[in-house]
Amino acid sequence: MGFETLLGNRQLKENLKESLHKGHISHCYLITGPEGSGKRTLARLLAQAILCQGADKPCGVCTPCRKILDGNHPDYILVDDPEKKTVPVELIRQARADMFVQPNESDHKIYQFPRAQDMGIPGQNALLKVLEEPPGYGVFLLIADNPDKLLPTVRSRCTELKLQALPADILESQLERDFPKASREDIAAAISRSGGFLGQAKSLLESGEGVSPQTQAFAQAYGEGDALGLTLLLTPMEKSKRDVLTQTLNQWLTLLENALMSRCGADTVSPLARALARKRTAAELHSGILALKKALDYTMSNVSPAAVCGWLTWELRKR
Repeated sequence: MGFETLLGNRQLKENLKESLHKGHISHCYLITGPEGSGKRTLARLLAQAILCQGADKPCGVCTPCRKILDGNHPDYILVDDPEKKTVPVELIRQARADMFVQPNESDHKIYQFPRAQDMGIPGQNALLKVLEEPPGYGVFLLIADNPDKLLPTVRSRCTELKLQALPADILESQLERDFPKASREDIAAAISRSGGFLGQAKSLLESGEGVSPQTQAFAQAYGEGDALGLTLLLTPMEKSKRDVLTQTLNQWLTLLENALMSRCGADTVSPLARALARKRTAAELHSGILALKKALDYTMSNVSPAAVCGWLTWELRKR
């Protein structure tokens, strides 16, 4: 257990363990790295380590560790409203006020901001007031994909923990365990396109697994230049609801974009895209991408699904 569940980042983990062993806990940690780099995993492990009652922190089995994992520890508070584009300043002010209420069960009270980069200037200024003079038991965990969006006055009061890309051998070993049915070619492509970050590699492989029957039929018909097949596929879709049609067209667009990348020599996770790239030229794939983008624009501009499908049938038959 412990920090070993976070792959790679050996020096960062050693520094954290040594600091925690000495009882040195920062009042604010800024955890940074691209999407899929393990920021939320590190934040959870750090919260567990701070509140852990075991000898080797985080032990993962004591009551505080289990409560954090289950998301019901009263001294581990998430500050966010995922439905809002910006973290509401009211939530930040509430957290700031609540910070001065003593912890319920532990020696520390932790506030985690999953989208710190999405705090507006008023919200950051509200947070800054408590960062300047926090209570001794208070700890903030700020998670940011883009820390440059934070005010310098906020960043200067944080201990930054920057997550690094993983070596290819570590990624390959983990992906083979998580995706036992994936081909070596798919895993190699996911590693190549992930930038060395496990979360991104897993997302790429997961997206390749969930291909709908409609997308498979589209790939076959478009790859073979089968005008009748495209007509038979798109005609029933004229009765689709707008959101369903949008989702399907986005899947087709992603497929053609991946096929174009493969045709141009880049790695792609999708076997369907690789097969399509062998059947159509780069110019033909680019033309199909333009048609799908225009169809999506029409769909989002309140053109009826029937009209969109009729237009797209004609356009794809020409390409």
